Parts: sequence; C-alpha cells; structure tokens
Amino acid sequence: MKTFVSGHAGLVGSALLRKLRARGQPCVTRSRAALDLTDQAAVRAFFRAEQPDLVIHAAAKVGGIGANAAFPADFIHQNLAMAVNVVHEAHAAGVRRLMFLGSSCIYPRLARQPVPEEDLLSGPLEPTNAPYAVAKIAGLTMCESYNRQHATAFRTVMPTNLYGPGDTFDTEAGHVVPALIRRFHDAVRAGAREVVVWGSGAPLREFLHVDDMADATLFLLDLDDETYARARAPGASHFNIGSGEEVSIGALAQLVAKVTGFSGRIVFDRTRPDGTPRKRLDTRRLSGLGWRPSIPLEAGIAQTYAWFLAQGRGEAGSEENPGPINDACARF
Repeated sequence: MKTFVSGHAGLVGSALLRKLRARGQPCVTRSRAALDLTDQAAVRAFFRAEQPDLVIHAAAKVGGIGANAAFPADFIHQNLAMAVNVVHEAHAAGVRRLMFLGSSCIYPRLARQPVPEEDLLSGPLEPTNAPYAVAKIAGLTMCESYNRQHATAFRTVMPTNLYGPGDTFDTEAGHVVPALIRRFHDAVRAGAREVVVWGSGAPLREFLHVDDMADATLFLLDLDDETYARARAPGASHFNIGSGEEVSIGALAQLVAKVTGFSGRIVFDRTRPDGTPRKRLDTRRLSGLGWRPSIPLEAGIAQTYAWFLAQGRGEAGSEENPGPINDACARF
C-alpha cells in the first residue's frame, strides 16, 4: 500500500515518515519545490501519475503569534488552497482513505476545559490565529462532506501543541518550545543574565512530543471503519490527540532553562499577548481505544535539545530573526 505524506520534511510529516518506513510501508513524497500543493493542476497531475493508496496531509503554513499577526492572508490562503487541492484530487484519483491533520486552534478561545471534540464551532476563535484555524476547520469539513457524499473514509485528527526533532528553532516565527530552546541556548552561549519571554507566563498549555503524535495518528488511521465511527464523538469526524497534562508557559520556560543549563533571570514581558488562556484537549475517546503517550515532557525537551545540538543549530547565525518568545497553536 503506497502512502503519500505531504509536508514530509516538516516536524509532523518527518515523524510520520519515520514511523511508516520503520514498519516497511512504501511511501511517496515531494519537496515543496517539486510540488506546489497550492497549484491545483500540479496536484491533479501528481495524483494521476502516482496513484497512492493512502494519503496523509501534514503540509501546512504554520507559525507563532508573531507570524500569524504579520501574515494572516498568507495563512488562510495557503492552508485553504492546500486542503482543497489535496482532499479533492485524492478523491478524484480514487483514494478512499485519507488522514487530514488539523490543530487544537480550531476550538473556541474560551472553550470548556478539557476541550471535547463536539465543542468545535461552539464559540469565537482566538483572534491571533483565526485565519489558520478557519482554514483547518474548512479542511475538516471537506473531509466530512466527501465522506457523506462519496462514501470515502477521510479521517481527521486535532493534535495539541507539538514539539520535537525537525522543528523550527526561530525565536520570532517559531512556536513556544523550539523558540524557548533557541533563546535559552543563545543566552547560555552569550553569558546573558536574563531571558525575556512574551506574555505573563500564566497561560496553560498541553504539549505532546511529535513521535507520540505520529504514533497516535497511525493508530487511528489503521482502525477499521466501524471501530473508528463507533468511537468518535456524536456529530464529529475527528479525534483529539494530546498528552492530557498541562504546564504554564512560565513553568515551561523554567524547564527549558534547566535543560539548556541557563541559570539567569527569566523576565516576562506583560505588554505582549498571551493568546488563549488555557487549551487542553479532552482525549478520552482516543485513550478509550487503548492509545497512550509514552514520552514525558522533560525527557522530550531534553531529546529535542540534543537533536538541536547534533544538527549544528546552536551555532551562531544558524537561525534568523532573534526576538521575543511567543506561543500559538500546534506546528505542522
């Protein structure tokens, strides 16, 4: 069974590709230069030529609060275009089973906690990432619609905040874990006495190592249609994926400081936005099927930092745009 993994070079796509190859599953990939997923004609030609049996759509334009605020049109346009092209052309090529990767950003800003799958569209979105969230909601709705009209088995998962090897360690455009790793690493190298973090440090976040996320995604993808349908929430086609544990941004900063060896002062810039106050996913439906995460947060951050160092990312000038740390939705 040949599987097409879009976004295979990214954080999530690369983790999925590692898992698939480890179990001997044939995979097909294309770089962004070789296949522009926002170009419908190019996507149609690719599916006609390759005829994959299974599709995992992990490609997306992503970023933290700063990037979402600066480029809202890019976020909604590119993510919508990719979803429309991949979902439709997969169906047109005869693909019956597809996995669409969303984000916990799809849920209302002040959703009840932990957030169950059925709370989608139950309130206003977080304004700082609404364009991205709307594009992901549209992709999810496309999968539901094709299932109803064409009897496909298109599935969707909504992961919590992700981190791990393959992430973007950019303190301006990246997400909070890799951005904190970069900032504290640089502070240690420079002998800095303090590190500034955006916001108050009070918001609570749930984090999941990307390898756990990839494992859960393939676990759900492998389920037979009857089991998948029976386990999902009423009126929802997607499953939440998370760790079930929360940590404040302030405590996370202290943890990253410990892992990187920073012993100075952490300063919180309260003039900067906090984003959603709390965002923990209700994962009881997934855990009810027997899946559990296996990588604790501190061990995962230490492993991620080791990967960062092994890739030479810690050298001066190896990343651009040094700036304040910010937090947003899960990275894809």
